Amino acid sequence: MDSVRCGVIGAGQLGQHHVRIYNDLPEAQLVGIVDTDPARLAEISERHSTRAFDSIEALIAEVDAVSLAVPTSLHHEIGLKVLESGKHLLVEKPITSTAKEGLDLVEAAKARNLILSVGHSERFGAPIRAALAYVKSPRFVEALRLAGFGPRGTDVTVIHDLMIHDIDLVLSLVGSEVERVDAVGVPVFTPNVDIANARLSFRDGTVANLTASRVSPERLRKVRFFQDDSYISVDLLGKAVNILKRKMDFADMASLNPNDVRPDELVDVIVPPIEDREPLLLELLDFVLSVRGEKEPEVTGEAGLRALVVADQIVEDIQSRLRRWRE
Repeated sequence: MDSVRCGVIGAGQLGQHHVRIYNDLPEAQLVGIVDTDPARLAEISERHSTRAFDSIEALIAEVDAVSLAVPTSLHHEIGLKVLESGKHLLVEKPITSTAKEGLDLVEAAKARNLILSVGHSERFGAPIRAALAYVKSPRFVEALRLAGFGPRGTDVTVIHDLMIHDIDLVLSLVGSEVERVDAVGVPVFTPNVDIANARLSFRDGTVANLTASRVSPERLRKVRFFQDDSYISVDLLGKAVNILKRKMDFADMASLNPNDVRPDELVDVIVPPIEDREPLLLELLDFVLSVRGEKEPEVTGEAGLRALVVADQIVEDIQSRLRRWRE
């Protein structure tokens, strides 16, 4: 397959960028888009000189692969339609509204030997990719993701909207199952939870502490990894990575005279170079190359489902606390 014929369902805030990138991606051929808003459909199709389809079925019939960028509540219905038509699917995060729906998509793709990828774009962010070369066996992970309030994404909780990026990232790095979830959160501006903190305890002893807010006056996205021999700090917005790595074994350190030792003799300070490429571009390229059979997708449907299951556990724990507080 030389170029993958791609279509985009949903021309909203995120879908328009799928359209733009497919249009410029040499490995892809943008066939067209479809959207329920005729004015928006006309605007985006004209801007990118691509065909505006009048139905999902008409678009699916002419493509090899589809990007699905619609509200989460529609992922299951439309995603199944795409997969049952024998077309590969990239669905934006979260994979679906419920784990049962997510499992339906995973099984539909598996039964037809199709690629199902989930749009956890943080995996493709330049700072994270630079840091991951040094993340080997994290014992504690701390993630802080703060954003201001806006209407996008408020149809789901902040856990499914923002925190799920960090849930997916942690699950991809910790080779163990989540054993315990302790979470707290409250709705502030919407009926759904808008700010939350979750502590994930893994079977192997690893702990992750995740905080997400969409009601904060400042934007902040930071992740820290604590390992046996190093501390790794990642600023996702500032696009910076700083690593402090121990140089010698504890036995050798104990033999040193603390009055004669300089800090740089004990610790290496590493600032890795960051290749600044658009995460969504790398995500869509990963999807297209997977469709071409050149690699496995970075974020599989199974990975997206696993993140959703943990997100649901976090919401369930929060809701149990909210019920107690309201009694």
